[in-house]
Amino acid sequence: MSETKQPTQNLPPKGVMFNAYPDSIGRNLADAVKFLGRPELEGCFSLFYILPTFFHSDLDRGFSIIDYEFDEAFATQEDIDALRELGLGLKFDLVLNHLSAGSPQFQDLVQHGAASEYKDFFIDWNEFWRGEGEMGPDGHVVPDEEHLDKLFMRKPGLPILHVSFPDGTSRPFWNTFYQEVRYPELTSRDMLEIEGLTPEEAVKLARVCNESLETQGKINGLDVERFSCSYDDIVRIVERKRQYLGQMDLNASSEKVWAFYDEALGKLRAFGARMVRLDAFAYLHKRVGETNFFNKPGTWEYLNRLQDMARQHDLILVPEIHSQYGHGLHDEVASEGFPIYDFFFPGLLIDALDRGTNVHLLRWVREIVSRGIRAINMLGCHDGIPLLDLSGKVVDGVSREGLLSDQHVEAMIQRILGRGGRVKNLYGPGGQKIAYYQVNATFFSALGEDETKMRLARAIQLFMPGIPQVWYLDLFAGRNDYRAADRGGAAGHKEINRTSLDMTRVDARMRRIIVRDQLQLIRLRNRSSAFDGKLILHASEEHEVKMSWVNGDSVASLSANLFDFTFEVTHQDDDGTETRLSYR
Repeated sequence: MSETKQPTQNLPPKGVMFNAYPDSIGRNLADAVKFLGRPELEGCFSLFYILPTFFHSDLDRGFSIIDYEFDEAFATQEDIDALRELGLGLKFDLVLNHLSAGSPQFQDLVQHGAASEYKDFFIDWNEFWRGEGEMGPDGHVVPDEEHLDKLFMRKPGLPILHVSFPDGTSRPFWNTFYQEVRYPELTSRDMLEIEGLTPEEAVKLARVCNESLETQGKINGLDVERFSCSYDDIVRIVERKRQYLGQMDLNASSEKVWAFYDEALGKLRAFGARMVRLDAFAYLHKRVGETNFFNKPGTWEYLNRLQDMARQHDLILVPEIHSQYGHGLHDEVASEGFPIYDFFFPGLLIDALDRGTNVHLLRWVREIVSRGIRAINMLGCHDGIPLLDLSGKVVDGVSREGLLSDQHVEAMIQRILGRGGRVKNLYGPGGQKIAYYQVNATFFSALGEDETKMRLARAIQLFMPGIPQVWYLDLFAGRNDYRAADRGGAAGHKEINRTSLDMTRVDARMRRIIVRDQLQLIRLRNRSSAFDGKLILHASEEHEVKMSWVNGDSVASLSANLFDFTFEVTHQDDDGTETRLSYR
């Protein structure tokens, strides 16, 4: 019998992690490899989290996976090999909750209907809610109010996408996140499939239908009496041509889905992954009568099963979850030995720098240390700044406080919006907004585009417990990209912080002091053995942050002023060599 591999969950890699899309710098991952190999970046990064657009995908900037194979317009195996030659460990995504409507599995379902081998791979909304609601006028079940009131919603309206089948029927499927329905331009040849229609009528009917689809997104109010056909004839042609983009929720009750996960994890490991982020895992388990967000114990059962798979592939899983601090889910996940994302840190840091107080930030630092939480922290990322996470929550009738009061959270949201940010909201079942979810902005713009603030923010991040993750645009002190946000459609708010930089712009920005200063700090953090030791928080005034990492003779210390954003970093190597960096 072969020896079982030991669990790797408690042994996350060390060093600083770079984070970008494959085409964030230059045109593709090959350009990112060249960037990371520049002399100025030597010793700065040990890890690279590559966002999933290098796989075949069609929506949500890579998070609507078609399959886990390289899209060679963005990346090749040679690029991955080159990153490993640079000594970079790799982190990829496994998108757990959903798969693209363009995936082979969903396309097989659309083509073959009930005869498809994937008929249970996705969630038929009406089947799921059978007997638990009333059929509505649009052909989908509206769950009973007792169920509807519990559902955790990411967008207005019910989370469904109606899908047309070759037999002319339409069925709703569960679609928690993004969707897009497209109608290709109709031609007279399409319309001539309607029996009895003349060629002249076909030309006119195609034009009228295309105008209606362009202006209304559907055919509506057509004067069919002008043509030798019925309204149903027209609908049949139009709906047969309909194309779908959507992140279709997977049915984790199906063993085929679990076989798919296992295969995907194997591919990620073969591609060189050491860590795998579990995207949207808290939405995966679904049951009638639950919120369908981190259902218990079902979510834990799924997570444990994924953990067993990951161990077989020698992978470290990092569950991604956004939830209020008062809910305590971060603590539950961390207590099971998983590294977590520190989604509290970005908002706490903005609050500390805006108000000149260390109280709330240091409270959280002490909690990380005392609870032994293994975290990945960040300033900005491909999503927004998660301010809702800082809030308290009523759990089982007991009110649990947040890391910040609701008043401070709201004030911070308004400050960032005043600096040009955009918002993403959460919705109730009736479509009404119930809470801000994220504020979308570059971290630099969220700080008021103050370079002294940005530099201190980076220094504090690098002294936080955990793995520091560096979003590429933060490194370059990127500003809000309003044009990208405005032209980005339903998910446009996210594009404000996803500007791709060509190599000419990269070369120019590398000469900026804010970039050089950040790289100096990042290199120290990445190379120093002090950060493998113990964190000490020193006594300080409320407007100061004083902390040290000590590992034998290696010591790194930060002394910062939250009023004027000046700070000093001192470092002593194992051999006694001292370095002092002052930023004023």
